[in-house]
Amino acid sequence: MRKLKNSELNRISVNEFKLQKKIPLVIVLDNIRSLNNIGSVFRTSDAFLIEKIFLCGITACPPKTEIHKTALGATDSVDWQYFNNTVDAVNELKNNNYIIVSIEQVENSVSLLDFYPDKNKKYAFILGNEVKGVLQDVVNLSDFSIEIPQFGTKHSLNISVTTGIVIWDFFYKINKK
Repeated sequence: MRKLKNSELNRISVNEFKLQKKIPLVIVLDNIRSLNNIGSVFRTSDAFLIEKIFLCGITACPPKTEIHKTALGATDSVDWQYFNNTVDAVNELKNNNYIIVSIEQVENSVSLLDFYPDKNKKYAFILGNEVKGVLQDVVNLSDFSIEIPQFGTKHSLNISVTTGIVIWDFFYKINKK
């Protein structure tokens, strides 16, 4: 087998990306401190045609060199909006009929293995601060929480890894025939 060249990957332009039908998912970043994590979320969101990213609280906004380093231009393709307060972002999403899902370890969380999105509904996944997680006020506003099953000693994943897992799972499940 031979590695493919970049020219063989059928990449679309930013303008073509903007015209693509997006999956019904918004990613909400609740006070993310690492600019590299933010850039990684942009890049993953580009890969799977995420509708939009909401950057909230201390979460940095493009353009920033550290975000660009991991986003590799995805800040130009993926739509984003900044909110000073995550609760305001969640309330806007609720007003637009999104199902609000905290990706967090909470009482009565739904295992990612048992989550099956409705293809006819819109979702917003909230990912929290690297140390404190999703703010409790935001968890309280959520319709439910998804937890990624983990079996080692740490029971925590980097925010960019978590985002990649839940976006891929959502993308796969809504496109599964």
